[in-house]
Amino acid sequence: MNHAHHMHGMNHMNDSSTMPPHHPSTTASHGDHGGHGGGGGGSMMMPMTFYFGYKNVELLFSGLVINTPGEMAGAFVAVFLLAMFYEGLKIARESLLRKSQVSIRYNSMPVPGPNGTILMETHKTVGQQMLSFPHLLQTVLHVIQVVISYFLMLIFMTYNGYLCIAVAAGAGTGYFLFSWKKAVVVDITEHCH
Repeated sequence: MNHAHHMHGMNHMNDSSTMPPHHPSTTASHGDHGGHGGGGGGSMMMPMTFYFGYKNVELLFSGLVINTPGEMAGAFVAVFLLAMFYEGLKIARESLLRKSQVSIRYNSMPVPGPNGTILMETHKTVGQQMLSFPHLLQTVLHVIQVVISYFLMLIFMTYNGYLCIAVAAGAGTGYFLFSWKKAVVVDITEHCH
């Protein structure tokens, strides 16, 4: 086995993990096996280790390529705000759900009390109608939440340290700012004599 060739191959792998190469979509590389249908046929090696860099960093779409420190700073702020918005959206959906729930019925049932007395315990059942505006709004917000969550996952999977920090910091800041408003649900059982 030729160790010099093996070491050269490992050095090439290390170079690609610190800064992913960017191939224009008009040229096909020899490593492209035709797995991309329809498009230009260019391929880009995805880094598989965390790295801190700002050159040739593709962000979600082929047209969004970061090449300067200023672009990375802008992307950091945008990703930070997106992650913060995601956390706020989760809390807003919970709040909207609580506000849109309607009372369906009250169920009363006798329960034994102290000294042989009978107490009436009342339970309120709440729900939501399927064909209603609040449920439709919840569905649309859920779809938006899912799409944003996958965008954030894909951004994290770029393995770019700056963008990963932006996702984590934005999620943490969003949770800190919005989650304290979450109402604590307390089940109060009413007893009537």
